[in-house]
Amino acid sequence: MNTSDMQAEIKELNLTYLILAQHMIHEDKTAAIFRLGISQQSADILADLTSSQVLRMASSNVLLCRMRCDSKLILERLANHGRDGTMPQSHAAILLAGMPAEEMT
Repeated sequence: MNTSDMQAEIKELNLTYLILAQHMIHEDKTAAIFRLGISQQSADILADLTSSQVLRMASSNVLLCRMRCDSKLILERLANHGRDGTMPQSHAAILLAGMPAEEMT
């Protein structure tokens, strides 16, 4: 994958993320804040973006979303959820729930 292809993929991912985030926030703001791992302020900003603002933000070559699971324990629980039933996935959800929401600065 060359740099141009990677930048196009990032832009597509950004657009998909922003559209999904807005949809989730409009459907159930509290659940969206939890699932996206964002602050109330970030949710308010994302909810109020116009279509042109979403497109402008998405066109950035910087990834707008990031992996919340930077813990080996959480990654292992999520990766192995199919083998051991639902307990590891539930455990990972509990661990993620205890993590603070990220602030947009």
